[in-house]
Amino acid sequence: MGAGSVGCWLGGRLQAAGVEVHFVGRARMLDALRRRGLRLTDIDGGDLALPPASLALHGEVPAGLAPALVLLCVKSGATADAARELGARLPPGTPLLSMQNGIANAALAQQAAPALRCLPGMVPYNVAELAPGHLHRGTDGALAAQRDPALEAWKRVFDAAGLPIELHADLRSVQWGKLLLNLNNAVNALSGLPLRAQLLDRDLRRCTAALIEETLTVLAAAGIAPAQLSPLPPRWIPRVLRLPTPLFRIVAARMLRIDDKARSSMADDLTLGRITEVDALQGEVVRLAQRHGVGAPLNQRIASLVQAWPSRRQAFAGAELRRALEDA
Repeated sequence: MGAGSVGCWLGGRLQAAGVEVHFVGRARMLDALRRRGLRLTDIDGGDLALPPASLALHGEVPAGLAPALVLLCVKSGATADAARELGARLPPGTPLLSMQNGIANAALAQQAAPALRCLPGMVPYNVAELAPGHLHRGTDGALAAQRDPALEAWKRVFDAAGLPIELHADLRSVQWGKLLLNLNNAVNALSGLPLRAQLLDRDLRRCTAALIEETLTVLAAAGIAPAQLSPLPPRWIPRVLRLPTPLFRIVAARMLRIDDKARSSMADDLTLGRITEVDALQGEVVRLAQRHGVGAPLNQRIASLVQAWPSRRQAFAGAELRRALEDA
């Protein structure tokens, strides 16, 4: 549900491994898939193609469908509406796995569709749309999900599909660990650069470092310990990001194992004039800060810059964006 970049990547890999998959998405993506089929490439050199005739494509949830598992991959702002549609069409108890950015989507889906079994999940890597119907995984990592009997049998299926997935008793720390890394999405989107090029700009790295450092302070106030999802422990990431670029290249060599084509989905959203997920990322930090009586002015400021993008539509140079955050 939500056949965009992530949804088509996950669904396409599963279908290539022999799973029957139905894709529910927007007309733009569905039209491309009907014309060209689905091509999936990755940073490791993988390249597979599913022809148009092999894809089950739907503009809405088909009546009478009884899936064994739903992957919810819509953008965060569409979670409630998508869950309501699923709840109205699917049998009670259908497991729904939220593979979305942010913290609260599974809970929001459960509230909108109380008859379904809604579980949180996490996608660690970047998937970019390089051309209509062509999706590319540009970074590494393993999927994660809340441990649940409904998912135990699926672990083997995901692993066989080249989608290794780890099941956790408590996913909250993993979600916050991912959100820390996703704070860079706004910086990347505003820069107009591919991810790797953005990370090689020290001013832009310093912006991300400041956002992460502020968020770590908020998490400490809330008693939340984020999981380590990168080669570096979370508390080390800001200091490494602030290193001079020649030293950063050496110390963060694994962090820079990013395809030159990779970019954040938020950058795609700005380019296409769509509503971004900044409220599910920086907004979540601001709300947590407010609940615990601390401030998050830098995350609030970067969110406001993303929201004001339609009136600007001009990329920020690194020094310019750093000054905009310093003013906060």
